[in-house]
Order: sequence, then structure tokens, then C-alpha cells
Amino acid sequence: MSVRVARAAWARGWGAGCRRGAADFPLPPPRAVDVAELLRDATAAEEGPREVAARRPPGQCSVLLFPGQGSQVVGMGRGLLRYPRVRELYAAARSVLGYDLLELSLHGPQEALDRTAHCQPAVFVASLAAVEKLHHLQPAVIENCVAAAGFSVGEFAALVFAGAMEFSEGLYAVKVRAEAMQEASEAVPSGMLSVLGQPQSKFTFACLEAREHCKTLGIENPVCEVANYLFPDCRVISGHLEALQFLQKNSSKYHFRRTKMLPVSGGFHTRLMEPALEPLAQVLKSIGVKKPLVSVHSNVDGNRYMHPKHVQKLLVRQVVSPVKWEQTMHAIYERKKGTEFPQTFEVGPGNQLGTILKSCNLQAWKSYRPVEVLEDGT
Repeated sequence: MSVRVARAAWARGWGAGCRRGAADFPLPPPRAVDVAELLRDATAAEEGPREVAARRPPGQCSVLLFPGQGSQVVGMGRGLLRYPRVRELYAAARSVLGYDLLELSLHGPQEALDRTAHCQPAVFVASLAAVEKLHHLQPAVIENCVAAAGFSVGEFAALVFAGAMEFSEGLYAVKVRAEAMQEASEAVPSGMLSVLGQPQSKFTFACLEAREHCKTLGIENPVCEVANYLFPDCRVISGHLEALQFLQKNSSKYHFRRTKMLPVSGGFHTRLMEPALEPLAQVLKSIGVKKPLVSVHSNVDGNRYMHPKHVQKLLVRQVVSPVKWEQTMHAIYERKKGTEFPQTFEVGPGNQLGTILKSCNLQAWKSYRPVEVLEDGT
């Protein structure tokens, strides 16, 4: 990808012109389109000839990783505000969301930021603001980007970066998704349990026995299953709270080294989220999804998105499917012995994806760097 094409793609991602959607999903306020004006200089580059970039050595290429829910922290965004267009990005978000996301991100309170309906948009916008910082400090990273992936809601940010969606359309889809997931999570007491296991750990058998335990308590059709594949022997299990409590109490039986409840409101990436499918499917039908200009890997199977309908289909399926992050890392970083690894940047709050990468592929992690969003540093 040439620098002109990369800059134009990123500019289009900011363009906030929302198309007419389904009647059940009101459009964001029209003033959100003002963001496109801020990038007129970048978009103008698209009008020039698209020079074909020479094939670069792998070590000069880059990969961007976008974090998901759980990475949010009060103060995120503070380290981004002095960079061009970031305040305008948050102003556009306010128009789409109807509340001051920047104020919530900077000052909290944490309990409000942690709500699914708030934290998903907050992480989405902070991640794209981090891309703007990276673009300002190291434009070659954007020019030389060969792949992107996002964890759960982070996949929407990755797709906006790659030009598959415009900013306000992507944010509006995230808003609908987050609110629907919040509502679904409040319907059933459920959650997510992080489990660090061992090679002999029996995750599937453990989930089966936890479901049987729930049945003895009178719970019909209990849910307990792997929701995130993080790195070898590390999983996140989602389901009814009673099932997760059973796993914690019997962790030694299944050779679990450590278990920890995650600070989320529901059993995400399971069929408990089925009520969120239709609202998200409807809003995705109403927006203009394009083929990504950079390879974006799906959480559902770890493979690259190939066409717009593929994006729309798998983003919906992702809500009730496990996040195959470990498989995605292998798909992105697998290479012949002796081949250099690309530079990897985590764009968004925290460095959890870097920690996971270290456990998936130590050599790839040696070229990893997070983009700071809390303090004003590089």
C-alpha cells in the first residue's frame, strides 16, 4: 500500500457520512459529517496517481492490533489530545453517541466506563485516536501496514482503519452492538472466567460438568463454554455465573493453575448474546461496508476478510462465537524459519494483546510496541 492510498483510506475511515438505515435504527446526527472536512488534505491525495509500492522486506512491514472490552481505564485518551484531529474525532463521537465520550474516558467514574454500553465505544474511539497519533509520529508504519486484527469490538476499529467502514458508521454499529449486549447480559446472571491451564487441562470436560451442575440447580439449557482462545493453555470461559463458580471451586480437578473472574457484565461470545444478533445485523445492512484495503483477520476463524458480505456476516456471528485470537496470531505471524517479523503496534488502551503475543510467538513479540494513550509519550 502506498502512502497516498494509506492516507486516503484512513481519511475515508473518518468520513462520517451515514447512509439511510433501517427504520428501527435512527441515524447519527448529520453534523457528524463535519469530520470529513478535517481530512480534506489527506483525501485529496487519493486523486493523484496510485504508485505501486515496491515489495518491502518483512522487517519493514507493520501489523496493527486493536484491543477489546476490558482494556478500558479512566484517563485513556489523555496522551492523544495534542495530536491532529483527535479532539475532532471525539467531537464526532459525541454527535453519534449523544453523550460526551471524552469526558467519560478522561474522568470516569470507572464504574460508568466499565458498562458495556459505554466501554465498547470508548475503546473503539481511543484505538482510532491512537492510530492518529501513530500516523502523526511514524507515518511509515501506516504506509507499510500489511495486516490488522482486533479483539472482539476491536475488530470494528480494525475495519475502520482498513477503509471497510466510515468512522461514524462503524461507531454507530458499535453503539448498537454494545447496547444490545448490555441488555442481553442483564437478562441472565452470567460472566466470563479467565483460566490459565496446563497441557493436561480439560477445558471441554470441565465445561460439560459445569453445565451438568447447573442442571441440578434447576437451570434450563445452561451455558458454559470457551469464549476466547488467548494463547496455549489459556482460555476465557463464558456462561452462567453458577457454572463459572463451579469451575473456580473445582479448578484443581481440571488442572487449572489460575482462575479469575473478568470485570464484564455478561457471558459474551456465547448463545446468551443471541438477542443482540438482530439489532447488529440490521445496522450492518444499513451501512456501506467495503472490502478492506489492508488484510483484516476475523475473530471467528482467524482468516482474512475477503469481501463486504463476508464482513457483515462474520461480525454478527462473532457476537455468539468464540474469539479465536491464538489462531489469528498464528495466521498473521506464521513464516519460514529465518524470515524477519513485522513491527507490531498495539493501538488502544493497555498492552494485553502484547502480553498474549509474547505467549503465542516470542520472536514476533520482540518487534512489538504499544502506543501510549494515557500519558503524552511516544
